[in-house]
Amino acid sequence: MDTKIYQLNQIDEAAAAIKRGELVSFPTETVYGLGADATNETAVKNVYLAKGRPSDNPLIVHVNSVSMVEKYAAEIPDNARKLMKAFWPGSLTIILNIKPGVLSKTVTGGLSTVAFRFPDCQPTLDLIAKAGVPMVGPSANTSGKPSPTTAQHVYHDLNGKIAGILDNGPSRVGVESTVIDMSTDTPVILRPGAVTKHDIEGVIGSIDLNHHKVGKNETPKAPGMKYKHYAPSSQVYIVDEGTDWKQVVKWIEAQPFDVGIMAETKILQSLSMPTNAVQFSLGDGVADASARLFDGLREFDDEHNVKAIMSQAFPAVDLGGAYMNRLNKSAGGMHFSLDQKN
Repeated sequence: MDTKIYQLNQIDEAAAAIKRGELVSFPTETVYGLGADATNETAVKNVYLAKGRPSDNPLIVHVNSVSMVEKYAAEIPDNARKLMKAFWPGSLTIILNIKPGVLSKTVTGGLSTVAFRFPDCQPTLDLIAKAGVPMVGPSANTSGKPSPTTAQHVYHDLNGKIAGILDNGPSRVGVESTVIDMSTDTPVILRPGAVTKHDIEGVIGSIDLNHHKVGKNETPKAPGMKYKHYAPSSQVYIVDEGTDWKQVVKWIEAQPFDVGIMAETKILQSLSMPTNAVQFSLGDGVADASARLFDGLREFDDEHNVKAIMSQAFPAVDLGGAYMNRLNKSAGGMHFSLDQKN
């Protein structure tokens, strides 16, 4: 099967594929998702197979209305409704308790909760409406690899494994949605994203940040909590704030292989690069960097034979918290140092 690229005037065709139980990648403002009918257990199982995703990693269910959530949620607490009003459609995923038996354990990972998201992307909202069902939608990539922010990224990973990809150009935000658990007494952010703790507290008051490390035999309540994520083939190193980039370049020059370097344009332009340095601009500021991070990691993975990647850190506040969360996972917590061995 050759995977089809659906254009925006072919949403009816993409929706028909979803109705048939096939898999279609869809765009969002964050990253591209891998869509299947959330009520079709066979289709959902095929999502795990296409991605090579662990079966205890629950899936986010994408909707196009609060009324669609009401069909499945046991209840929607007042504070959850306030968040929906403030941030939906948008980059916020809300975990709720669900009615018994309304969605299969394949969707929930065996839990009694489900994560719901109302994406800020009209083509995908139209796709859900035309398909007439909520869609599961993990990132449309091979499990563990950098998330896809273009249709071409999806095609690279999943061509021949899924029916099609709805192309809406590059994603605007570039890092996955914030996930907040509203099924517990105290709301807690399980994954940071573009909707920040400060944003949320401005609507519902004090909340917690997750500090729980998921155990080997424990099912995570949200994606990205347990397994290695966002990692290219080459080792990524975080270049901390305050590091002298000239020393980074000096280290690169001493290596017998090509090294990727990801930093703001102004940093790249200030340096005299050796011939074995392969540059990727993160743009100007953390918003640009967040939108470009996965694209850069994928470019080094797919197009350049680099053996290491040096990537700029940003202050871990607001959107920078989401950026650093993804970068830390990509790097496996590895930071650049002058005496490191690759």
